[in-house]
Amino acid sequence: MHPQPSHESPSAPADGHVWLVGAGPGDPDLITLRGLRALQAADVVFHDSLTAPELLSHCRPGALRISVGKRAGQHSVPQEDIHVLLAAHARAGLAVVRLKGGDPFIFGRGGEEMESLRAQGIPVTVVPGVTAASGCAAATGIPLTHRDLAAGVCLMTAHRRDGARDPDWTSLAADRQRTLVFYMGLSQAGHVGTELLLHGLPGTTPAALVSQGATSRQKAVRCTLAGLARAARRRELESPCLIVIGDVVALADPALVPWVEDLPEHEAGHPGKAPADRASGAISVPGQNDRPAASPTACPA
Repeated sequence: MHPQPSHESPSAPADGHVWLVGAGPGDPDLITLRGLRALQAADVVFHDSLTAPELLSHCRPGALRISVGKRAGQHSVPQEDIHVLLAAHARAGLAVVRLKGGDPFIFGRGGEEMESLRAQGIPVTVVPGVTAASGCAAATGIPLTHRDLAAGVCLMTAHRRDGARDPDWTSLAADRQRTLVFYMGLSQAGHVGTELLLHGLPGTTPAALVSQGATSRQKAVRCTLAGLARAARRRELESPCLIVIGDVVALADPALVPWVEDLPEHEAGHPGKAPADRASGAISVPGQNDRPAASPTACPA
């Protein structure tokens, strides 16, 4: 028997109930206690490809583990099929956990899954998780907001459905006191950079790319908005990759996020060769003294 959820202690999934659990951005330690308890009590766990594999070791013996992950350019389970699978297992009286990378409600399609389950009368509970923006920010020392540099933050997805309208680039470029974060951004970095430049955001605006953030495989680089497309072609950067744009990027830990702006094309993919104008270098932050040059090697989180 599984403990029934209650308003006082909703810590484990009940039979015939689906829990949408945020696993965090990659580090298995970043799942919440509530999410971990749900995972430990589940009969069946549907997990994404971006969730830390170590988390599955917390499943109870005999629990069914099913991968339904999505990766760009690879075969994946269609979203509609995931809806069917979640509902079918819940109707069979099982305690179901849908383990999702980051937070279920931030570019995790958790809202779509919740809608589908509710429409079928299946109870669903959402457990929030650390989203990639805050996870990567913490892992690189980039404060997404700052009283002197950024009064707000905007989370965007760089990939959109076919036929979907483009973002309001004019609005995004107009507010210089806002940090812009683009999820799933590696292949779209050139497009993002070009549109923001065309709509008025200065090419000198600091930008960062954080690949596989908040994991032991993390790699990150800094550049300016004008150099974003070139920086995204560096060989050490892989998906999933987050783009952060705004003055707060200049505060990144230089040992974790080296500057790579203006590398000659033939040197792309060779971290550590700092351009001459950065080697003695200073990162200019409004209201602060120049900062020391970046370390030449990106370190894991």
